[in-house]
Amino acid sequence: MHTFPRSLAATGAVAALVLSLGACGDDLEDEGGKDGGGGKGKGQLVVGSAGFTESQILAELYSGVLSGAGYDTTVKKVKNRELYAPELEKGRIDVVPEYAATMAEFLNAKENGPKAKPVASSDRDKTVAALKKLAGPRGLTVLPAGDAVDQNAFAVSKSYADEHKLKTLSDLGESKEKVTVAAGDECETRPFCKPGLEKTYGIKVAGIDPKGVGTVQSKQAVKDGKDQLVLTTTTDATLDQFDLVLLKDDKKLQNADNIVPVLNTEDAAGSKNKAAATALNKLTSTLTTKDLTDLNRKVDKDREKPGDVAKEYLDSKGL
Repeated sequence: MHTFPRSLAATGAVAALVLSLGACGDDLEDEGGKDGGGGKGKGQLVVGSAGFTESQILAELYSGVLSGAGYDTTVKKVKNRELYAPELEKGRIDVVPEYAATMAEFLNAKENGPKAKPVASSDRDKTVAALKKLAGPRGLTVLPAGDAVDQNAFAVSKSYADEHKLKTLSDLGESKEKVTVAAGDECETRPFCKPGLEKTYGIKVAGIDPKGVGTVQSKQAVKDGKDQLVLTTTTDATLDQFDLVLLKDDKKLQNADNIVPVLNTEDAAGSKNKAAATALNKLTSTLTTKDLTDLNRKVDKDREKPGDVAKEYLDSKGL
């Protein structure tokens, strides 16, 4: 997520930063199944979901379109990528909604070590190509990525932006203002956080306030003026509640964390499962970043259930 997201996304999008380990069997939570459309009997598929809002919504969207394509689907909630990735490779989970850059770097580290040269970038096509190259030998199939993207992002209060005439991260660097960043403690060393802000934008980071990525506490700290910058994601649906605005990543510090379906090749992507890929590709080509933000808002702000907002969205798009 990316990047953080998804791996960081503790915010409804930051699953990449928050990486907790645990016993796999204890962390797989069965969310129940759905009857395949019209009893076409195409078989059963398990959709994996990580433990944050956006991933749960995406999993329900995947489950919905696959159910409509004739599969019996079950959503299985898992804490994080460290736990669900092995399940995906083993075929205990058949498909997961992923973030291209974050998943590419996750597999890159598994294959080539934690200090491996990065394979992800701000270029979506190159990042997805790198992901496919790493995923194939692990028995995984990567479908095309769409326009919907959830990248790490930085926000300031509207009053701070107005005072210093800020619209982009470059503007912040040129202002020479010193900022404290509300984020996870990982921000101190992650290349897309403090080091990247300093090197790419010349932003003077005075310190990190470890209140988490996109958490209520982090956003409140920026609203109150205790901190000046908060690390969140591009699909954060609650920024307006805290009078915060995103600063544009105009020099493309963040990687291409576009939403992409990743499937177990043998169980979900073979010739007998063309209907699954077709259904997922149609959803991917329809979903936008704005759609994702709106769906997150309905769950995080309006307290609707992920399954309900997913069904409403699919119905509205004829999916």
